[in-house]
Amino acid sequence: MIIGILLTLTACGSVEQAPITSETQGIWNHFFVYPMSWLIIYVAEVFNGSYGLAIVLVTIAVRLALLPLVLKQQKSTRALQTLRPEMEKLQQKYKEATKKDPKKQQEMQKELFALYQQHGVNPMAGCLPLFVQLPVMMAFYFAIMRTEQIAFHNFLWFDLGNPDPLYLLPLVAGATTFLQVKMTSSQLNGQMKMMMYMMPIMIIIAGISLPSALSLYWVVGNLFMITQTYFTVTRFEQQEAQVSKV
Repeated sequence: MIIGILLTLTACGSVEQAPITSETQGIWNHFFVYPMSWLIIYVAEVFNGSYGLAIVLVTIAVRLALLPLVLKQQKSTRALQTLRPEMEKLQQKYKEATKKDPKKQQEMQKELFALYQQHGVNPMAGCLPLFVQLPVMMAFYFAIMRTEQIAFHNFLWFDLGNPDPLYLLPLVAGATTFLQVKMTSSQLNGQMKMMMYMMPIMIIIAGISLPSALSLYWVVGNLFMITQTYFTVTRFEQQEAQVSKV
């Protein structure tokens, strides 16, 4: 979700940048963006110059490569959710005391860490995979934006270098973004649930004005995430619900 927000904000505020090449200087450009651009070009050449198909295939490949990290993050999230009732009891226990006595805050933190250790839960385990995923997805995003060859090719009914004239891709990107976040809404708090409605709108607005290549990337990425979420989150929650009924 955070990746989606950052990519959308970047898209809305992006400025024209020089095409990425092997001669482009800078650590970010040379070691992150350019390898992604090279991969897109290579796959496109393998498939007779189809840059649209290359974006689809590379998007799926990148998502598959990041899948182990995503699964680890989801496992950590589920573990924290299991402990949530005990964590809330602990917070309620010290609710009034921590306001008057800072030492009580330290005692609460010690008990909280002891609870984590007792159940073998690392609260930071869910964040670390995200910091690995974020630069990869951002590099892929900028590679699409700055690979000059993409802008001169068509795919299906649209020109990859220009906005979709039918606005179909931005609408599909917005709809799939909504569905993706909706499927994980049980893991979000009240404030984050607001993004379930804001993100699709932001995606649609960005997609209307940006090259279709980016909308294609969002649609493929969203469809992959929807499928992944169904098998790793939704089905797991359904199984838990059935067990709880029994």
